[in-house]
Amino acid sequence: MVNVGALTFGPGALARCAYDLIARRSRSVFIVTTEPTLFLCAPLVEALGAAGVETTLWSDLLGEPTLKEFDAALMAARACEADAVVGLGGGSAMDVAKLVAALFDGRQGVMEVLGTDLVAARPLWLACIPTTAGTGSEVTPIAILGDEDEDLKKGVVSPYLVPDAAYLDPALTVTMPPSVTAATGLDALTHCIEAYANRFAHPLVDVYALGGIRLIAENIERACTHGDDLDARLAMMIASYYGGLCLGPVNTAAVHALAYPLGGEFHIAHGVANALLLPHVLRFNIEASSERYAAIARALGADCTGDHATDALAGVERVIALANACGIKRRLSDFGIARDAIPRMATAAMKVTRLLDRNPRPLTEADAQAIYEAAW
Repeated sequence: MVNVGALTFGPGALARCAYDLIARRSRSVFIVTTEPTLFLCAPLVEALGAAGVETTLWSDLLGEPTLKEFDAALMAARACEADAVVGLGGGSAMDVAKLVAALFDGRQGVMEVLGTDLVAARPLWLACIPTTAGTGSEVTPIAILGDEDEDLKKGVVSPYLVPDAAYLDPALTVTMPPSVTAATGLDALTHCIEAYANRFAHPLVDVYALGGIRLIAENIERACTHGDDLDARLAMMIASYYGGLCLGPVNTAAVHALAYPLGGEFHIAHGVANALLLPHVLRFNIEASSERYAAIARALGADCTGDHATDALAGVERVIALANACGIKRRLSDFGIARDAIPRMATAAMKVTRLLDRNPRPLTEADAQAIYEAAW
């Protein structure tokens, strides 16, 4: 299971982060963020500065992080002789922060640790502060980077990437635009669904997965249309956190594997890529685990009959309805992806074996092509 050294949830989380950094006598804190979330860093920077702690803000991420952007962040952290790293933002900022903290001392390069359990240690203290409700990266042992040469996302999975502390304040998410709220929320939904219907599903993780599905189904529309609704924002942040807790012990499956080429080659936002593919993968998987997908449908609030296969399909329709209500486009063609790209996307997706191996139903390259065709 994923362990977090310290979790602070609620108002004042940023202040607590500053207090903890000061208490541990940090002298140079490297903060990874993005341009849209720079203003949210101000209270943390001010509190640390008042205590004589130097801060370096690095906000050069242009989208989802690439290997080259990570290298630039690592160089900047070394230049300021950081003794602690904070990731403040969405999953991209947090993932880069996690890898900067792990690879800071130069004992390993990033290409050496791509994969599972290859990180030898993490020399720097690490904190994560999410400003979206989607990835759950603040509690996961996972970081994802884009490989520009292969147009594919690649993952690092290691217990050393689990932050020492996570600080969650729903108020930090109220400025998210509706489109980002929708995309990140559907990402969290996909985490929970794929963790529950998974070859490695676990009873303890099931509790978080179903709880997250219920919270998202009940609150994502409200969070998108009324961004200042703190109750809806709080529910979505809890759901995202639950999804993160699912990723360490169980992880995701075919939706995420098939989504990787959409992000890697076509730079479609991760949550949107998941939303595009989720209904089609669900339909493909139902025959392998109809009882589990019926339970998902009930958690989604679908009208259920008691017949597993029928109810599972009602769950798919509920997912589609949620995506439509949140304004998510649901066709690959809507994003300018040509049909002739499908074969190479399927070939690329089949390389993501660490996720495909967890899918309830074995998936071939021909199956991947058929799913992309259905989504096109």
